[in-house]
Amino acid sequence: MARVCELCGKGKAMGNLRKLLRGHYNVTGRRSFKPNLQSTTFEGVKVLACVQCIRTKAKYQRAESAA
Repeated sequence: MARVCELCGKGKAMGNLRKLLRGHYNVTGRRSFKPNLQSTTFEGVKVLACVQCIRTKAKYQRAESAA
């Protein structure tokens, strides 16, 4: 199973490591930024979703129940 959000498709992103040496920042390597994935149920189906999608889903559910 890939570590990708099943709702929005957010996955791993790559970035640079920087180190301050003698007053200058130098790229010293690469690092990966991983999404915050949690297992949750969405419309009765268990999915692996990022927390941003879970929060957005909860926000719209609150708005629908209040209206």
